[in-house]
Amino acid sequence: MSSCSSRALTLLSSVFGACGLLLVGIAVSTDYWLYMEEGVVSPQNQSTEVRMALHAGLWRVCFFAGREKGRCVASEYFLEPELNLVTENTENILKTVRTATPFPMVSLFLVFTAFVISNVGHIRPQRTLLAFVSGIFFILSGLSLVVGLVLYISSINDEVMNRPGGSEQYFQYRYGWSFAFAASSFLLKE
Repeated sequence: MSSCSSRALTLLSSVFGACGLLLVGIAVSTDYWLYMEEGVVSPQNQSTEVRMALHAGLWRVCFFAGREKGRCVASEYFLEPELNLVTENTENILKTVRTATPFPMVSLFLVFTAFVISNVGHIRPQRTLLAFVSGIFFILSGLSLVVGLVLYISSINDEVMNRPGGSEQYFQYRYGWSFAFAASSFLLKE
């Protein structure tokens, strides 16, 4: 392998590592993982009245429509929050996504460790073992993150499937940009 391609791979791995670290750090610290809207469809003119809309992250839930509009509350992991949600299923979604929270945190710790080890290995090229160890940490970080993402998606899908069906009920959810940052971080780390 030529010296030029070795330097290019070193630079590329450092850039991907830094971007992966940055994206997962932003994803873990922001609260735009999930958007949910809930309301009622009027049978007369088929218009929708939104009773509650929120965006949620790993640590906080913020309401932007409904009775709780403008209020942000911390996700309670040990105590139940005093919220006025429209249905119990929405509350259950917010409770079940908490199971995925430790995995992105572990991933953030592992990618930070991998990034540091990788850069030390690049500064001291005679320590080739560090490149191998940092690669293992990058892979473990990506695997931890993907487990968290799969748990997050499956917990939401399980609760959505358990929602009572009705033509007058309106419910919509979508994943936010924080979730997309986490998924992009996985791709960069792997």
